[in-house]
This record gives sequence, structure tokens and C-alpha cells, in this order.
Amino acid sequence: MAKDKKKQREFLNKKAFHNYTIEDIFEVGIELKGSEVKSIRAGRLNIKDSFIRIIKNEVFILNMHISLLETTHTSYRPDELRDRKLLLHRKQINKLYEKVTKDGYTIVPTKLYFNDKNMVKLNIGLAKGKKLYDKREDLKQKTMKRDTQRILKEYNR
Repeated sequence: MAKDKKKQREFLNKKAFHNYTIEDIFEVGIELKGSEVKSIRAGRLNIKDSFIRIIKNEVFILNMHISLLETTHTSYRPDELRDRKLLLHRKQINKLYEKVTKDGYTIVPTKLYFNDKNMVKLNIGLAKGKKLYDKREDLKQKTMKRDTQRILKEYNR
């Protein structure tokens, strides 16, 4: 008998897809402390305003907010907005550094989730900023698609 896997939560950064054109995506690990994993499972996480920087050949995610649980011990409470190190291979770090410095790309977090081994993974994207007219065009395409889906749904009734 096959075991039913529990549906894991995914946290998407919709703001990143709106403001940037994502060209390449990397799956990376993230270094967490203590009760932060439980907080993520409880959904107490915000990656909208976070960004990624390469500092001394190490990659960090800055401004990612993980709220504390009430069950966390009072003497041990990690900072909610602390810098968290991302785990990548040296070749991946060098590739990202080269793209950011030479080609003007930005590194943005796109999705945080639990993989099959129940480890927290973060998808980061190598992105170029969109112009205002690109954003408007995307919104127009999205509304057209939504309208056609609605019309087809009403037609099939």
C-alpha cells in the first residue's frame, strides 16, 4: 500500500516574478538555527522583501523575516531578521558573482519549500529588472488569460 505524502507548503515570492525577468534558477540549502524550521513549517515567514548578496565569497540572504514561535525558549531567541548563509558549490558562487558584477544581474529568492527529505530548500533566481512597460504587458496578458478561462468555464456549463 502506498503511503500518502503530506502536502508541504511552498512560499512563493510573487513580487520577484513581477519586478524581474528570471533567467536561471538554482536550488540552494539555507543555514537555520534552532526553532526557525518549526516557524517555517507554521508559515511564519516573509521572503517578499528579502534579497541576496555575495559577501567575501559566501552567499547570504538578507532581510528574510522568520517570526518566532511562542513555544521558543525565552533564553534562546535568534534574531528574526538576521543574515542567513546559503549553501552553494564554489562553481555556482563563482558563476553568480561573475553574472552580477559583469552583466548587471540581480539575485532574488523565488521560492522556499521542504524537499522530499524534509530539508528546507530555497530557489534563487538570476534576474534582470523589468521596465514599467514590461510589467504592464505582463498584467495585460494575465488578465486576458483569466478572462478567456472564465469564458470557457461559462461556455462548458
